[in-house]
Amino acid sequence: MADIILEMKNITKEFPGVKALDNVNLVVERGTIHALIGENGAGKSTLMNVLSGIYPYGTYSGEIYYNGKLCRFKTLKESEAENIVIIHQELALIPLLSIGENMFLGNEIRNGAGVIDWNKTYAEAEKHMRQVGLQESPHSLIKDIGTGKQQLVEIAKAFSKNVKLLILDEPTSSLNDEDAKMLLDLLMEFKKQGLTSIIITHKLNEIIYCADKATIIRDGSTIETLVKGVDEFSEDRIIRGMVGRPMNDRYPERENKVQAEVSLEVKDWTVHHPLYPEKVVDDHISFKVHKGEIIGFSGLQGAGRTELAMSIFGRSYGTNISGELYLHGKKTHLRNPEAAIHAGLAYVTEDRKTNGLLLNESIRFNTTLPRLDKISNNGVIDKDKEKIVAEKMREEMGTKTPSIEQKVGNLSGGNQQKALLGKWMFTEPDILIMDEPTRGIDVGAKYDIYCLMNQMVADGKSVVMISSEMPELLGMCDRIYVMNEGRLLAELNAKETTQEEIMGYIIRDS
Repeated sequence: MADIILEMKNITKEFPGVKALDNVNLVVERGTIHALIGENGAGKSTLMNVLSGIYPYGTYSGEIYYNGKLCRFKTLKESEAENIVIIHQELALIPLLSIGENMFLGNEIRNGAGVIDWNKTYAEAEKHMRQVGLQESPHSLIKDIGTGKQQLVEIAKAFSKNVKLLILDEPTSSLNDEDAKMLLDLLMEFKKQGLTSIIITHKLNEIIYCADKATIIRDGSTIETLVKGVDEFSEDRIIRGMVGRPMNDRYPERENKVQAEVSLEVKDWTVHHPLYPEKVVDDHISFKVHKGEIIGFSGLQGAGRTELAMSIFGRSYGTNISGELYLHGKKTHLRNPEAAIHAGLAYVTEDRKTNGLLLNESIRFNTTLPRLDKISNNGVIDKDKEKIVAEKMREEMGTKTPSIEQKVGNLSGGNQQKALLGKWMFTEPDILIMDEPTRGIDVGAKYDIYCLMNQMVADGKSVVMISSEMPELLGMCDRIYVMNEGRLLAELNAKETTQEEIMGYIIRDS
């Protein structure tokens, strides 16, 4: 008989105007890795927030049984007291504090006099860091370690709370392939030691690799649970459960309409670090994109791709920037982002929550923010016009929301990304720079974004895409530039190259 650690029965959760969960059921066996899958807005994170007490008992209906006991958590502290720990997609770490300080923040180790015992704090931190294979000093500041190591700090933090059920929400969304595999291997090793994990991820290959079972949620309802070794456990089968239909082609077909005219050309572009001017972040980069063309930038984290894009977009990153920038054959100097926007450039940031959107403001407010002049008369915003254009962009992007007055922070990740795209499409750009445009969103939302890109180039516009997912670059781009450590290594025809060739350039250069 299966050893059940968790059973959630008939969980229903409503927000104003939206039923986020509708009688959802979930059964998790002890010592397994259980994947929770669904499109953005399906209710996965909401369900885990109910489990962990972030949405307290009384704000939902249904029952939660943990280790056979009925639980009614009203706070996060209560669930952690039962050794349930949730790690969110946005890591809850303070950059200017040390690893040790972060690990025991709010759970400080004190001596008999009530004073924090720092020696014991750092000794305990180091012990749990070794558990997860993190070879750093516990005195290191969070800001000085990479994203992959920060994720390990969060897991070590969970072990400091004697975790028995670990919930990970998109744990690899900001990791490269190497760090992601290392993290999944770590979870599989912990499974051997008896740890139970629930993992939410849109990367289906990761589910196939590490999960024992996968529960699919669609539109707030439980669809099915697939069991590895019993059911068909493939990406195509999972997608069929997620979207309710097979997706025969994840990348929409596009007729090649690349034109001879070059819309953007960058020559010998060099960018220095804003805080350490002696450090060269991008070193004499030259590239171009034609009208009707999608080009991609491939590379590992730290390759300088984001810094390159931001520096081109009105020098919003870097110092001592040199080189030449041409728009439609004319040499141009873009002093700031406002100048870039008015010149026909748009930059969709990789970090929508911090740099892309004002989460406490409405979809309407965010949509029109980059070009208020388009909805203003003599410097006064025309509210009626603003509502019309915001509604138009919501419809064009397919953003699922009860109203354009909905706060962006209340939207799912995929719908936040669509709101971000709507904001920039409102500026009517000639050149759209997209930095990790599909990070952390589901296959259906990805397909919608790919269609938008295809429509842009069909209209004679240009798209520059930065992506860490090589299949995405190969499926969508005409040409791919390969970067490593601030240098351009190769320019490849996307239809003729392979993932192996791209990685070959990077590895040989590392």
